[in-house]
Amino acid sequence: MSLERINPAELSPATGFSHAVAATGTRLVFLAGQTALDGAGKVVGESLPEQFEVALANLLAALAAAGGTPADLARVTVYAVDVAAYRTHAAELGRIWRRSAGRDYPAMAVLGVVRLWDDQALVELDGVAVLA
Repeated sequence: MSLERINPAELSPATGFSHAVAATGTRLVFLAGQTALDGAGKVVGESLPEQFEVALANLLAALAAAGGTPADLARVTVYAVDVAAYRTHAAELGRIWRRSAGRDYPAMAVLGVVRLWDDQALVELDGVAVLA
């Protein structure tokens, strides 16, 4: 498996994401949306960064169970109920990402949503990984 991260010089600098990711491999893993649910099914964390860290850990746990690593992520979509808060916490969220998933960024998008399945959830992440 290989992922080629493509960030053309004529586009704005890719900070915390890649503009494009070309993937070759034999197995696609589609990762369902993950929020900050604990093992009992309760949303944990009061703040956006706290919930982001748990949601990312849940996404990476599902990926690991499928045999993948964070470097295998080709695409991640973030759904945020408050995009302004997401932007405010962007530096902290970036530190959480790098600590948990490293610096090989997938193609990413952040979408503002009215609400998520659980009323208390502030953020949800889903993704696609390409495994060898």
